[in-house]
Parts: sequence; structure tokens; C-alpha cells
Amino acid sequence: MKLDKEEKELLAAFERGDLKSAPNVKREIARYQRDAAAHVEKRKQLNLRITQSDFIMLQRRAAREGLAYQDLATSVLHKFVAGNRTAKVA
Repeated sequence: MKLDKEEKELLAAFERGDLKSAPNVKREIARYQRDAAAHVEKRKQLNLRITQSDFIMLQRRAAREGLAYQDLATSVLHKFVAGNRTAKVA
């Protein structure tokens, strides 16, 4: 199996014994499992109307972030409803 640079660095750190188990590893595993489940959660379609100028700004911002505008809008909406109104976009 071919490893990329980051994977090689992780393997080397593991072999040197530099990696340590996270404190409260069971809680961390549960958190990552919840995050993974939320990521594969079934998506619902939402149609909404916004002004043309907002749409253009959304497209431009998404392009600067290297995202599709739909992904950027989904991310912003998720952060808002999750209560994280101060989170930076992407």
C-alpha cells in the first residue's frame, strides 16, 4: 500500500513511540462516532429565495474558499442552527 507524505509522517511517529493515547479515549471514540454518523445523515432538499446580490456574494465567497456555493451555504446554515454564530467559514 502506498502512503502519502502525511501518512508516512504518522507511521514514523507511531514507530518512534511519539503518539500517545488520548485521555478518556472512550469518550473521544464516541464523539468521533457521533460526528461520522451526522456526516452520513440523510440529506433533505431545501429551496429558498435570496436576493441576486446575496447569491453573487455567496458564489464569490465560495470560490475564494474553494467550495461549491451549495456546500458553503449548508455549512453556514449548520453552524447557525448549531448555535455557533461566531464560527469562521471553512
